[in-house]
Amino acid sequence: MTSRDTVFPKDRHALYEAHGYSAAIRSGDLLFVSGQVGSRADGSPEPDFAAQVRQAFTNLQAVLAAGGCTLDDIVDVTTFHTDPESQFETVLAVKNEVFPAAPYPNWTAVGVTWLAGFDFEIKVIARIPDKA
Repeated sequence: MTSRDTVFPKDRHALYEAHGYSAAIRSGDLLFVSGQVGSRADGSPEPDFAAQVRQAFTNLQAVLAAGGCTLDDIVDVTTFHTDPESQFETVLAVKNEVFPAAPYPNWTAVGVTWLAGFDFEIKVIARIPDKA
């Protein structure tokens, strides 16, 4: 049976404790990262939407690093948006900063009505690189 280990970034934010979930689970050579939002250290959302999206990616990168991965190791992305039509341009601009060149991970975007006070969330699956 494959082991399942929890992963948390060095500076874990308050939402993990408040809502009782792990930042990521390492299973075999895969890292399953929980949805990351644009939260400040105290768990509150960044009020500016673009800053919230950038902070979500910053939080994502911290979890990936804690699990031994980088953005280049991501194979699957799912994002959640409270107003996809009006948010798409901003999300795409940040996405292009974070992933400036191919190969890009596959990506699924989902419109939702509620994200616990946030407007954007990103969850990923990454392949943990060999330590060879």
